[in-house]
Amino acid sequence: MKIKLTSLIVDDQEKALRFYTEVLGFAKKADFSQGPFRWLTVVSAEEPNGTELQLALNNDPAAKAYQQARFQQKQPAAMFFTDDVDADYERMKARGAQFTMPPMDVTASKIAMVDDTCGNVIQITQLKWKG
Repeated sequence: MKIKLTSLIVDDQEKALRFYTEVLGFAKKADFSQGPFRWLTVVSAEEPNGTELQLALNNDPAAKAYQQARFQQKQPAAMFFTDDVDADYERMKARGAQFTMPPMDVTASKIAMVDDTCGNVIQITQLKWKG
C-alpha cells in the first residue's frame, strides 16, 4: 500500500495555490473544475511524482470549526520535512511568509511554524537524527 494523496482544507484555493507554490516552493500538479468543484493538488518540487497534497476548499461548517480551533491553538494541520529549516525559514520569510514560531530546537528535531494564510498552521521540520 502507498500514500499517493492527502488533503488539506483551505479557506481560499487561489490564495493557497500562491502560498504553496510561491512561498513554500511546491509545484502545481493538477487543477481542474467541474461546476463549483475544483480539484487542486501540489507536489514537492523535489519529488514531482511523489505524494500529492490536495488543497481542498473548506465549505463544511463542521470542518471550518475544527480548522479554526486548531489554528487558534497553533496546532499544525500538516508537517513538511526539510534538510535545512533555517535556510527554508529565511527563504520563506523573504517571500512574505508569516511565522508563528521561528526555528527552534526540540527533542529530536528543529521546527518552525508558519501561517499558510488559508486557515492553517504548517510545521516545517528538520530531523536531527536519521532513522
